[in-house]
Amino acid sequence: MTESEKKNAPQPDTLAEVIDDGHEAIFREAGREFLVAFYAALRNLRLYPLENVQVQRALDEVASTARVLLDVEPELEVRVAGEFIFVNSTRLRLALDNYSTFSHILTMLHECGIGAFHANASVERREWQIFLALLLAGASPEAEGDAFEVLEQKLDAAGVTHIDVEPPWESTTYEDAEARKRAAKRTYEQSVAVTQEVINSVRMGRTASVKKVKRAVQNIVDQVLQNETSIVGLTTIRDYDKYTFNHSVNVCIFSVSMGKRLGLTKLQLYDLGLAALLHDVGKSRVPLEVLNKEGALTDDEWRIIQAHPWLGVLTLFGLRGYGEIPYRGIIVAFEHHMKNDLTGYPRTVRHRDISVFSKIVSVADGFDAATSRRVYQTVPIQSDQVLREMWENRRRGYDPVLVKSLINLLGIYPVGTCVILDTYELAIVHAANTDASQLNRPIVRVLCTADGARLDPGPLVDLSEVDANGAFKRSIIKVTDPAKYGINPSDYFV
Repeated sequence: MTESEKKNAPQPDTLAEVIDDGHEAIFREAGREFLVAFYAALRNLRLYPLENVQVQRALDEVASTARVLLDVEPELEVRVAGEFIFVNSTRLRLALDNYSTFSHILTMLHECGIGAFHANASVERREWQIFLALLLAGASPEAEGDAFEVLEQKLDAAGVTHIDVEPPWESTTYEDAEARKRAAKRTYEQSVAVTQEVINSVRMGRTASVKKVKRAVQNIVDQVLQNETSIVGLTTIRDYDKYTFNHSVNVCIFSVSMGKRLGLTKLQLYDLGLAALLHDVGKSRVPLEVLNKEGALTDDEWRIIQAHPWLGVLTLFGLRGYGEIPYRGIIVAFEHHMKNDLTGYPRTVRHRDISVFSKIVSVADGFDAATSRRVYQTVPIQSDQVLREMWENRRRGYDPVLVKSLINLLGIYPVGTCVILDTYELAIVHAANTDASQLNRPIVRVLCTADGARLDPGPLVDLSEVDANGAFKRSIIKVTDPAKYGINPSDYFV
């Protein structure tokens, strides 16, 4: 590069960006070298006896390349998500010269049922040797029993205390509906716990774990792509005491699901999900007495609430020193209350084009907030009414195309809506109809018969089904409040 090109090249804007970019580059290069050494050791152990010089050199290389990473951070983590490999939350890029290496490691970890393995700073060379040998044995066709459980037991028995393994958070295949529900519930609960940990850490002035947030988002994206009905169903959970955390996870799920329908790539969905999960992180800096106040806010208190977008920007910039937060996530935290016509907050002096990610999160945020019970909104609005208001009232400031995307996702009657059918049966909406022309005829679960008998759990019914004469067998005649019947919609999705 010439001197002129160097001068004209784009420069990092902040010291945090320099630190973060350098940090990621270290892990991308050192992580690649570690995996190459890891693969070479596996190959040599398979071909030669342990005392062979080549095997010993390969084990030395594993220990030394791991030490490079452990000199930067106190823990080395290798995680697989789909066809990606992450080293300390940095995704390693696939190239022709490392394709066979990555492919072999991915296959072996999948065969052993491993989603991630961790090594701390006290790990010994002997432990790497045992771990590698057990991986080879676990991936062998002769291996018996559950590969992951056997591996865990053998690591403990061999005294390997500084390397641990964990199964994948998500399952890529599901044998039945109950397995799908369990996988979705596990992902949802872990995501709420991670969000709570991050918000509380920021509130207490402690360092938040961005890595855990990124893992949670990766699993939400995988669930949306593979198991959307189950994970969207869990957004019906309305935990009054954990509103802030449930709300963030719900907004993430809605946003990623909308992004999927808009044709975003998987990597774009990761960025969108991360932005959505952290969109309200600025509220961690709002005093709890203001955030949880019952009744109307004073002008001063309302100004404090309206400050949470730019407080979120400051918070996320602070987190960039500890992990990667894409700039799009910071922009979403700033813009998600601005509205399409910029009449929202924070007010901006200059005209700006709101980012697509911000518009998506704004729609998801508005819907979930309006349908949830909060301190100052003890009676949530019915979901169908919220969608109608978002679609018809342009003063709400939502992008109509994205509102339509949300309606296509949830249907005219969103998941969890309690309805009365023309057969006088009581039902709860289970999923939107996949036929876009039948959005007013969702899949429902019948909860009560016409004579009031409760069904547990009740059959699933497609309201687009017709009889021999071509007439619909069942139709919705009214939306009703499930609390009147002692029904908690989330009970049917967890």
